[in-house]
Amino acid sequence: MSFDLATAWALLILFAVFAYVVMDGFDLGIGILFPVFPAGRERDQAINSIAPVWDGNETWLVLGGGGLMAAFPLAYGVILTALYPPIIAMLLGLVFRGVAFEARWRDPAHRPWWDVAFTVGSATAAFAQGVTLGALLQGIAVEDRAYGGGWLDWLTPFSLLTGASVVVGYALLGATWLVWKTEGATQAHAWRLAPRLAVGLLAGIVAVSLATLGLEFDYHHRWTQYPVVLLTAQVPLLTAILGYAFWRALRRRRELAPFLLTLGLFGLTFIGLCISMFPFVVPRALTIWDAAAPDASLGFMLVGAVVLIPVILAYTGWAYWVFRGKVGHEGYH
Repeated sequence: MSFDLATAWALLILFAVFAYVVMDGFDLGIGILFPVFPAGRERDQAINSIAPVWDGNETWLVLGGGGLMAAFPLAYGVILTALYPPIIAMLLGLVFRGVAFEARWRDPAHRPWWDVAFTVGSATAAFAQGVTLGALLQGIAVEDRAYGGGWLDWLTPFSLLTGASVVVGYALLGATWLVWKTEGATQAHAWRLAPRLAVGLLAGIVAVSLATLGLEFDYHHRWTQYPVVLLTAQVPLLTAILGYAFWRALRRRRELAPFLLTLGLFGLTFIGLCISMFPFVVPRALTIWDAAAPDASLGFMLVGAVVLIPVILAYTGWAYWVFRGKVGHEGYH
């Protein structure tokens, strides 16, 4: 494999998507878990724990989607055409979540309704993201460099499985975030939720992994063919190790470690995704080189990305550092 501009942009977009998943994932997870927290102080603590950072977290979604459109326009056109319903559902869910986040404070008379909108929007966005991932993995029909399938090709048992798994994963991120960032009754509630959600996430990882091996593409060979299996086997091994470390951290009442270990599990799933897909951006239809914009365009945009991404990382890191403390009983950092 040669490292060129198309590869560089593929890595940048992968980084942006992963940054979005781990940062906005716990935001969406808190929304998914919102109904299990009693109305009042616990819900206020939960939502205030993300109030300083939730808007900035979505920067990475814009960067990932915009980067895909600019750097791989052919793939962008095929994927968007094939997956309009789940992508529109995701965007509508994010809109509902964002409006409800602000309106529940400004319209206390209708706060119960805004809380429902916050939960529905968060769960819809998370589920749609998982369905999109599953639909991409199972393959998109491409004919004459355009989408060649039907309106509902994305809707399969496999995509529904990946959707449900992402919802559970985000909920675990949300619970472990609250373990780290809150105290009192809210933290105790999050402690109780985390073990059950961890079981659900690990079960989802196993189920999706096994189902992926059964898809029609060569995923099975990529994971099991000798001698590659000596490397790919490290991913499930590390997943088991992180799962065990997660349980130990919960038993010892560590506050930060469960969140970091959950991020580690998400990181391993991304590594697994790369093993399954690279160098295809649309499995078995378009490689990153097939779908890439001209080198002149990629090089011009790369200059901007090299300047912009460190700036985003700097102000994001500063925001997390400033609000590094816990949300107290009064609901403020």
